Amino acid sequence: MAQTKELKPLTHAETELMNLLWDHSQGLTVKDLVEQYPEPQPAYTTVGTFLKILEAKGFVEHRRLGGSGRTFVYSPLLTREKYVTQVLRDVKDNLFGSSMKKMLSFFVQSEELSEAELQEILSMIAPGDEPASDTSMNPEMKIQWCTTY
Repeated sequence: MAQTKELKPLTHAETELMNLLWDHSQGLTVKDLVEQYPEPQPAYTTVGTFLKILEAKGFVEHRRLGGSGRTFVYSPLLTREKYVTQVLRDVKDNLFGSSMKKMLSFFVQSEELSEAELQEILSMIAPGDEPASDTSMNPEMKIQWCTTY
């Protein structure tokens, strides 16, 4: 399950399929996966093709259902969290010059976070060390504080 090589990014369709697999940790057959999609459901062969691509990219593995037969059960080779971590690290490195401060500042500004949301984020980052509920501290000052400590 440990991945040492850098994984290729997922397409939108591959991400949808991986989300289904991540949500069902026991693994799913192609038929099970097709049934998880809303209408109009993709063709069985389309899902099978995407699973072969994901397997070649190192995202999924398969095993025979019941140890024998023609039905395969597909399972993710890495967690959603590991993939998200890699994607966000790539975004930080490639779009923000490897600066976490720039990336966080961008998201705080573009998402228009409320005062309560900022306080919640600060308490998650540095429990017990966040500034007091100082309403005079603007969001940029809070991000600067957050990335400093």
